[in-house]
Amino acid sequence: MSRLFPAALLALIVTSPATAHITLETGSTAPGSYKAVLRVPHGCGTQATTGITVTIPEGVHSVKPQPKPGWTLATTVRPYQRTYTNHGREVRQGVQEIRWSGGSLPNEHYDEFVFIGQIDASLATAGTVHFPVVQTCAGGEHRWTEIPAAGSQARLASPAPSLRIVAAAAPAPATVQHGALRIGQAWTRATPGGARVAGGYLTVTNTGTTPDRLVGGAAAFAERVEIHEMATQNGVMTMRPITGGLAIAPGQTVELKPGGLHVMFMGLNRPLAEGQSVTVTLEFETAGKIDINLAVGGLGARSAPAGEHHHH
Repeated sequence: MSRLFPAALLALIVTSPATAHITLETGSTAPGSYKAVLRVPHGCGTQATTGITVTIPEGVHSVKPQPKPGWTLATTVRPYQRTYTNHGREVRQGVQEIRWSGGSLPNEHYDEFVFIGQIDASLATAGTVHFPVVQTCAGGEHRWTEIPAAGSQARLASPAPSLRIVAAAAPAPATVQHGALRIGQAWTRATPGGARVAGGYLTVTNTGTTPDRLVGGAAAFAERVEIHEMATQNGVMTMRPITGGLAIAPGQTVELKPGGLHVMFMGLNRPLAEGQSVTVTLEFETAGKIDINLAVGGLGARSAPAGEHHHH
């Protein structure tokens, strides 16, 4: 917490509204490049800010701070706990602390302190990461370093700036035209670790004058690919492979969707993660083999990820 302040000044800081905290301008991001803008809306009580020190959490790497006119910039470089990759290059150490000092930001004024870095994909399941900040003033400091316990909703007096890590947007399912067949809205669901099967969903339109059949396929992430049908008979839901393949009549659009017709990926050799795109080869009786990309939606998703992009 704070030190070197009289009790009245400490009380003023602790009871300041949430908007007076040091925060990140952009509070959520997907893994990848990130520009952090630390917003400093006040000093320590009425005193001017003379220094800002921020600690970089593990998983945020390749950090570069932005110099500020009138301030001295210094960094501390240490080895990371693991090796990261940045533009194909292994990164084993980097900036883990940034210090801006020697300036003067009056209490009545506002300013921003900026750095850029990479959010590693390993943080995709972290939920939230924190950037503890020490704000130095003429007569002491305020430590914005409190990190909430897991699952806690308690209000903190001096919270560390936080960054929520969100899943990367899944690539939009593409529409593929191959001869008379048009395939669109191709997607699948994320699978939990250890899952051995997954379903694939899409639409197939036959724009020609002769019938065709979807008879199977192949995927690098599965041992085999089959075409299945799910149906309810006498109140019991059953799933069975379609013997002889799925007919696509001229002028017809056939929809493969959850709870009905679908592509079955059997013997998965790795989990499918939300936000990915996986390649599948579909095999038709007449049109032959067609490669398509399936966007991976969330666990239990009922429809394709939003934002279909058409590619003819």
